[in-house]
Amino acid sequence: MRTSGGAVRSAAVAAAGLVFLVGCGGVGGRHSGGTDDAGKGQRPDGPARGASATTHLKEVPGIGTALRSRIPAASRQVVAVYGEGADSSNSTVVLYEKDARGWDRKASWAAHNGRRGWTVDHHEGDKRSPVGVFTLTDAGGVLADPGAKLPYTHSSAFTPPPYWDKSTRHDFDYVVAINYNRVKGTSPLDPTRPDGQSKGGGIWLHGDHGGGTSACVSVPKAAMQTLLRTLDPARHPVVVMGDKVRLAG
Repeated sequence: MRTSGGAVRSAAVAAAGLVFLVGCGGVGGRHSGGTDDAGKGQRPDGPARGASATTHLKEVPGIGTALRSRIPAASRQVVAVYGEGADSSNSTVVLYEKDARGWDRKASWAAHNGRRGWTVDHHEGDKRSPVGVFTLTDAGGVLADPGAKLPYTHSSAFTPPPYWDKSTRHDFDYVVAINYNRVKGTSPLDPTRPDGQSKGGGIWLHGDHGGGTSACVSVPKAAMQTLLRTLDPARHPVVVMGDKVRLAG
């Protein structure tokens, strides 16, 4: 377990059974992977046909005033999750970074979100991902730290329970906690829900198994490795997530 400076994280890791409570939406029920259509990987801000289409952008594409105003002024990294529709589990994840010249599009991946789509009022068990802007401060996984800049908790406690579908075996090899109804600066395994259990929690960026999730956002394993090696506490990374219509509102 590491912090962003490479020091050993001293906080104790929860017992292996804890992930039953906190992983991917905070619901301990069966996770039926691979039942939704795979994402198509569309480019939400248009095709990349030259530097001007993807670099030195004044704003992150597709994000309207309401959500843009919630991105902290200090943020220089945005993980944008563009959901295909309000009730769709298909989405596209795009990584943007900002420098003195504006926002640059760094990478894009086909992804999945909650199997029932999106909501602005997420509750435990609704199988929808919450729409909003959330900070990213903590990471972890079953596998050893791949070089994360965020504090990383390495623990077998991330292993999905045996009664989940076999397709989910590697979903939590790597995770980044989305700071929805959780305590920042703690392991993703921390079950604390500041706004109450009914509001759900345990919402992560994690590995993809080819279908919708309980509420998390899932991307390919290589994407998780890239995100972990790129997201930097010094650049105040956030995720901006939702279906395209709500994102643009």
